[in-house]
Amino acid sequence: MPTTDALATDTPLAELAATRERLRAAWQARKPDYAQRRADLIRLREVFRDRRADMDAAIRADFGHRSSHENLLSEAMITLAELDHALSHLRRWMRPRRAAVGWRFWPARAEIRPEPVGVVGILSPWNYPVNLALVPLISAIAAGNHVYLKPSEHTPHTAQFLRELLAQVFPADRVAVAIGGPEVGAAFSALPLDHLLFTGSTAVGRKVMAAAAPNLTPVTLELGGKAPALICADYPIEQAAARIASGKWFNAGQTCIGVDYVLVDAARRDQLVAALLKQLKQRYGDLVAPQDYTRIINASQYARLASYLDDARSRGLQVIEPFADTGSREQRQSERIFPPALVIEPDADAQVMQHEIFGPILPIVSYKTLDEAIARINALDRPLALYPFGHDSASVEKILAQTLSGGVTVNDTLLHFGAHDLPFGGIGPSGIGAIHGRSGFDAFSKLLPVFYQRSKAGSDLLKPPYRGMIDTMIRWLAK
Repeated sequence: MPTTDALATDTPLAELAATRERLRAAWQARKPDYAQRRADLIRLREVFRDRRADMDAAIRADFGHRSSHENLLSEAMITLAELDHALSHLRRWMRPRRAAVGWRFWPARAEIRPEPVGVVGILSPWNYPVNLALVPLISAIAAGNHVYLKPSEHTPHTAQFLRELLAQVFPADRVAVAIGGPEVGAAFSALPLDHLLFTGSTAVGRKVMAAAAPNLTPVTLELGGKAPALICADYPIEQAAARIASGKWFNAGQTCIGVDYVLVDAARRDQLVAALLKQLKQRYGDLVAPQDYTRIINASQYARLASYLDDARSRGLQVIEPFADTGSREQRQSERIFPPALVIEPDADAQVMQHEIFGPILPIVSYKTLDEAIARINALDRPLALYPFGHDSASVEKILAQTLSGGVTVNDTLLHFGAHDLPFGGIGPSGIGAIHGRSGFDAFSKLLPVFYQRSKAGSDLLKPPYRGMIDTMIRWLAK
């Protein structure tokens, strides 16, 4: 891995437009066909697989520490599975799709042709810096586009890894990588791209959309929100706690679809708290120099999370910190180890309920009826993910019917993200559009409608003067 001193400097702003022009001109000169797309994906898979150790080292350097097992699961496995899925289905995805024209236009026929759009821009985030850069890139390449990637400035080692990896796979006029901070990101968003994907916070997503608007650049926004887990009264608490713990404390909660808060029937709230504390002890021991617990990405994020707990305490809320006596506060802060914490029954105006937490703090909220729990969910913005836990199909169906979210995993957490035939995306403040699998291929394609007219039938038959047989025919067609 390169040292910090060897990391690439910011891409000059003047170079951004020139690079976009180079990518677009190369695409226009030779749009990738099936053979080229497949060869690119195979080459990317081979090189990426061989450089998993470099990937792991880069991510751990950026986070201070993140478990190699979490890197393999969340970054390598997801990316390789997306590549395998695209390679298995690419030929079918590229075929024209038959479309009906209706009896009024018989004997004409129609089809929908997936056509590449040109240069796809990708603004990827820091929390899963490889997966969330390469998975949309795979879709864009499969769809026949060229790609301009701008990784997060908060993971500079990983950004450098991505630049080196992609340069090893693609020519410079097919895939390029821009390096830099917010100024580069803002200029990147304003480029006249053919499609722009942003993954990150809702606040920054608004700015990206505004920057893209003057060029009428189509945007896909993968944002976030307060993803709830709702435990129905019939579901076993111990099993729910184990699965919620995985969905909350994987990557120390720095997951856009991670569990943000839990709704549990009031009679079993304390039982859930005890079960979650048991899970934390089993998973992380005493949290001294933890090898399987991810650090917070930077000091700013650490301070934000600390302010949420300070706010909860100032309101007199019960804050449970099972690892409060582990190490000194200064030591934890210097190493960016933010221990898991539970906040019990926070008010709606508490900071932990006003903002996406994006960290290892878990609010626990009790409810008396399922209708009350559903109303609590609907009182907030539509989330990116929802996790109902229940064995009664009628209760689960009620939750699904009366809420709306970006995606759902029933009786578990996170796993719908890895199912490549499921579209992944939010709604409203949690996102616009969807990616993964065929949905990603379609997102970065123009689904071109083509109508084929027959030689002996056409619009030239229905023309003025509208009398006699023409009058009769039009009135018949308009019934």
